[in-house]
Amino acid sequence: MIFRLIVFWIVSVVFYFTSVSHAQVSLVNVEGQPLGANVERIIKALQVLGHPLPAELQGALAQDIRHRDAQAIQKRLDEHVLLVVHLNPEVRVKVQRGPAKAIISQNAYTPVLVKVVNESTVTRQLSVTSPQAGKVYAGSSLGSLKRQQQTELKENENDKGDTNRFLNVEMFQSPPLTRNLSGLECEYVVVLVNSSEAGKRDATIGFDVGEGTQDIGFRGETPVLFEVLPAVEVPLTIRDQDGSPTTARLVFRDPQGRIYPSQAKRLAPDFFFQEQIYRADGDSVLLPVGQYQLEYSRGPEYVVLKKDVSVAGRGKDEVDLRLKRWVNPMEFGFYCGDHHIHGAGCSHYTIPTEGVTPRDMFLQVKGEGLNVGCVLTWGPCFDHQRKFFSPVANTISEPFALIKYDLEISGFGSAALGHVCLLNLKDQTYPGSEGTKAKGWPTWTVPVMRWCKEQGGVTGYPHSAMRVNPEAAALRMVNRYDADQDQLLSAGELQYALLPEPFGSMDDNDDGHVTMKEVQASVTSAANQIPNLVVPEMNGPGAMEIFVSTAENVCDFISAMDTSRIGEWNTWYHLMNCGFPLKLSGETDFPCMSSRRVGQGRVYVQMGDIDFVDYRQWCHYIAKGRAYVSDGYAHALSFTVNGTANGFEDVNLDEPGTVTVEADVAFSPQTPVGVVYGNRQPPAGIRDIGDTRDLHASRSHDILKGGERLIEIVVNGRVVANKSVQADGQIHHLKFPVSIDKSSWVALRHFPQLHTNPVNVMIGDKPIRASSESARWCIDAIELLWKNRSSNIAESERDAASEAYQRAIALYKRIAEEARR
Repeated sequence: MIFRLIVFWIVSVVFYFTSVSHAQVSLVNVEGQPLGANVERIIKALQVLGHPLPAELQGALAQDIRHRDAQAIQKRLDEHVLLVVHLNPEVRVKVQRGPAKAIISQNAYTPVLVKVVNESTVTRQLSVTSPQAGKVYAGSSLGSLKRQQQTELKENENDKGDTNRFLNVEMFQSPPLTRNLSGLECEYVVVLVNSSEAGKRDATIGFDVGEGTQDIGFRGETPVLFEVLPAVEVPLTIRDQDGSPTTARLVFRDPQGRIYPSQAKRLAPDFFFQEQIYRADGDSVLLPVGQYQLEYSRGPEYVVLKKDVSVAGRGKDEVDLRLKRWVNPMEFGFYCGDHHIHGAGCSHYTIPTEGVTPRDMFLQVKGEGLNVGCVLTWGPCFDHQRKFFSPVANTISEPFALIKYDLEISGFGSAALGHVCLLNLKDQTYPGSEGTKAKGWPTWTVPVMRWCKEQGGVTGYPHSAMRVNPEAAALRMVNRYDADQDQLLSAGELQYALLPEPFGSMDDNDDGHVTMKEVQASVTSAANQIPNLVVPEMNGPGAMEIFVSTAENVCDFISAMDTSRIGEWNTWYHLMNCGFPLKLSGETDFPCMSSRRVGQGRVYVQMGDIDFVDYRQWCHYIAKGRAYVSDGYAHALSFTVNGTANGFEDVNLDEPGTVTVEADVAFSPQTPVGVVYGNRQPPAGIRDIGDTRDLHASRSHDILKGGERLIEIVVNGRVVANKSVQADGQIHHLKFPVSIDKSSWVALRHFPQLHTNPVNVMIGDKPIRASSESARWCIDAIELLWKNRSSNIAESERDAASEAYQRAIALYKRIAEEARR
């Protein structure tokens, strides 16, 4: 036994040293015509990859190919082979070092030549691996990456915190090369090798053609000592439209469309789940020598520009960028922000750090042209991230670009009753919690919102669209109203029910009854309308307890622009129809809802002519409703009713009459294509439009140029006037006469990209009581929520919660009665 181990050790050592030497490659007996065709494709592939063979060698190979001289072809090309892969008749793979020098470039995908000697004639796909390859991060959420169709970013994560992952290796199998081996006795393939580090780096390279094909004794892999030439540090000059230094969003692509720097090797400040990077004026980017196309911008208020960049590595490589706006809301007194951003959790990593720092988040916020970024600490990495909290904006902030750390109650506390955004906190430690998420936090949302309000904070619910399930909704209706248990619902049984549509519309075959199928079809149809009376499932993370907290006067806003638009706006409409002063704000919930960029949903707050953005005042104006929400590609730069702007004061009329609605609107001449922007239809229909949580359709880089946008004037949730304008980057002034017959709220919208907060028009000092059905809808939602989730409320808190729920129901009943008068 000992003798065998000694022999095995000697064989292994001998094989190791022979494999690392630059061995002469054996010639293979193979027909010249197919080998020549393979080599012709190799020559073309290396040209495509920007690493052509020397012209003299190409000429000599061309002659050998014409003569079908397989031996001559191999003799010339083998000198440039870095690795030799041998497949024996049993399809066992072993690897040997070739004579070529192992010289690659940092951050570049350098092609290296591999000779495949295939005694098995197998035609499988050849794969390359390396223990030094793989992601440098770990801990991202698979669920988030699935929703954004980025699961490849989860593969081979660095779960053990390995600091020796500097390599990327991949087979080049795009045209003119093929995905699989040909089965020829000898052929050449190309492997792309990329190192994120410079200098001498030892790596192990292995190959296989499927499970169980590697040879014994580690012969399916071989060490290679790479000399990695350093990438070029390219300085960046980045100026805003007015010439001031700024920060921009940058995407570098090579001629093959690859993104630089490599996403697999990105750690903060660059995020692996984004194609873009962010750099400030005076920063630099490491790029290998080569040609690139740079796409640059600074958020949706800017034009996306392109520039060809050549990196020669001769000391004169510099990129000078001047940004260009198509609109500037600050000129109209609007300062935009995203009130829901995370520095940890979901797509962020937990290895090598617990999320990222304020400096990293500030780069994203400023690089997307936001004036305010609210970075909310929540469940994941709570103990680590909460150290960044301060009662005021973070010290890295600037006069017109700031970040403030606050809280989202999610992943702990009352999350089962809906997540809550708490803004402008002076203190983030709930009494009795001792600075932890594990104890002391309320298990329903009203107490924690009241605590926030008591310290001058602003409260609201994020990702507010709640899920509609037509099948479950139909089943609830039949179970509740089918008095004779015949599985049919008559007009009499539904006399007092809150129906998704009038009974006649539900009764598709006019037989005087509606079946479960007809109810389900009616719910599906109604859920695609706004407003609608379909009660959502009340079992998710959205704005579920908003009907109670609004009635308790502790909720300031409902969030929009990151979940399905109909669901967001529908809840808001019903609460405003009951007369509550609930306001609308815009958010992204980056990177949990969408990892594309911060500010994908945003709120534009009217602050007037200011010298700096005051965070406290900015939040206060959100609560007042001095804002519109948008994706940044659509703007309401003014909106007034009888000269009064939203969020300032009510318009008072002694009796019903006509008011004048005026607005200045503008739409970007270039809008990305996607479900979120309303220019791509989701599979489930219109009710999913606007949603960023799921991609819904294939990822697209397409741009929609121009077109018409429909502006609608909404009174108590119903469209009373509309007009189409061009998406041309110009400001369009609109004017509408609108009849008001009772106290009402009036707003402007473009579905799904834009909505203003309302101006209230009060007639004879009577409160807004726009719809008894809206009040009944809120009651049904409260009752269903209590049924579904009251068990999540701690027993010690349940009596107080029950009393609040009953107070809210009593209030909505009174509102419903007043609305019927």
